[in-house]
This record gives sequence, C-alpha cells and structure tokens, in this order.
Amino acid sequence: MSIKKIIVACLLFAIAPLYGQELRCNVTINSSQIQGTNKQVFETLQAGLNDFMNNYRWTDLIYATNELIECNFMIIVKSYVDNLFTTELQVQAKRPVYGTSYSTNIFNFKDNAFVFRYKEFDPIEINNNTFESNLTAVLAYYAYIIIGMDLDSYSRLGGTNAFQIAEQIVTLSQSRSQDAESVGWKAFENDRNRYALIKNLMDERFRKYREYFYEYHRLGLDNMCNGVENSRAKIAAEMPVLRNTYRENPGSIAILSFLDAKNDELINMFKKGTPKEKEEVYGILMDINPALSNRYEEIKK
Repeated sequence: MSIKKIIVACLLFAIAPLYGQELRCNVTINSSQIQGTNKQVFETLQAGLNDFMNNYRWTDLIYATNELIECNFMIIVKSYVDNLFTTELQVQAKRPVYGTSYSTNIFNFKDNAFVFRYKEFDPIEINNNTFESNLTAVLAYYAYIIIGMDLDSYSRLGGTNAFQIAEQIVTLSQSRSQDAESVGWKAFENDRNRYALIKNLMDERFRKYREYFYEYHRLGLDNMCNGVENSRAKIAAEMPVLRNTYRENPGSIAILSFLDAKNDELINMFKKGTPKEKEEVYGILMDINPALSNRYEEIKK
C-alpha cells in the first residue's frame, strides 16, 4: 500500500469501496456575461463535463472513495458565437492533512485563454488518446496536473508519470491546426500558460522545488498533529528553495502557482512563528512576490 493510502486510511478510519476514478470534481459554468442566448447549452455542457471528469479513469491507480482528490473547475464564459466558447478557467485542488479535519490547497491556477468548440449534446470523450477536441484536451491536461501534484505531495517526485502525460497532451495539442483553439499551448506565447507550467514541472531545474513540495506536505503539514513548532520549523528551513528556484528562473509560473495556493496558509502559519521564522519567511515571500507586500505584512504583526 502506498504512503498516501496509509495516510488517508489512518486519517478516516474507514474501509471504503475501491474505484478506478481519481477525482471528486465539481465543474461550474458561469455564463452570466452572455446575454440573449438559450442558457440550456451551458447547463448541458456543465452536466456533461461533471460526468466526464468524475467517471473517466485517468490512471491505473486504485482510489477508495475517501481518497478521491477534491477539485473545482470554474469556467467563465466570455463569449459564445457559432459554437465557439471563449472562456477563462480557474482550477483548484486540495488534499487532507493527516490527523486533522483541515484540507490544504495543492493547486490554484487561472487559465486566461480556454477556447473550445462545443455544440449541445456533442459527446465529451477521449478517443484513443488523440485529444482531437480542445475541450477534452484542456480538461485532461489539468486532471493529470492535479493528480501529479497530489502524488508529489505524498511521495518524492511521485507525480512524474502524471506530469509526463500532461506534457504529451501539450505536444499533441501543439500539432493541431493553428486556429482559435490553439491558444494556451504554444511555447513562448507567454510565461503563464499550460506549456509554461508543465515545462517548469518537468524541468530538472525545478527538481528541488518538487522535492520541497513533498517535504512541505508530508514532512511538514502531515506532522503538525505531532508538534506544530517542529513541523513549522521544517517548512521554514527548506523554504529558501522557493526563492533560489525563482531567482534562477524569474517569473516561473510553478513557483507563483505554489504561492497562489499557499499564501493564506503561509500567512496564518508563520504569524504564529518565532521572530526568526517570521523574518526569514517574510523576506522570501517578498523577494518572490512583492506585489502582495500588504498581505505579507500580516506575518510580522
């Protein structure tokens, strides 16, 4: 049994049925910006996406019902013309912390350029891993990112196989015709798109960051029930990895995405820290993301 399975089983004290599916996913379509259109297409799409995300088997791993990864996909429709959806996508995922009722965010990412074609009642499916539909390609990409992040949090570099599949989806999607749906997949299009994220995660230069991701969750948060001070000190001691990785790779979306998921948690954790921890963590966060200086000031209070 994997470390993850042991942790969750001990936490919930339950023996549950096993399933092939990995996600407990809530997909929401926000069409409030679209006026004068039959809203039924958005309702049909939302129902179809929830069915797809929750019932497709993404890996060969076996998950109990109490192990399914909690995640949310919010699709905000900006325009809808001739079956072409131009949207923004917010993806979030979390996992439980051992010995507590608390869940920690492991992924928080905003995709500003999710464009896809969909006609009401079109099948939402993957055929032979070709990802001919941009709709399913993007959703599958984020499913594997979430699974990879979850596995990385339970075992050192445990998410590599899932990240490799996400990388393959990027490669396949780049080879499709260069039309409106191609946005978000292109190298050098911008440094905060799908390509940039998986490039970071698969880059050897980010290995120490991924190892820290494991240490933060498994050796830090999961040990809080055994001693808050020691666990907090462990998280703080290894935190320079974030700053060093960011300095070597300015603007790296993997590090910024980590902070997007963890800012609240870090602030709440370290405003109860020692004076030394407060000073060091505040300095690291300010170096990486000075735009949030007002929020990080809470650590020093």
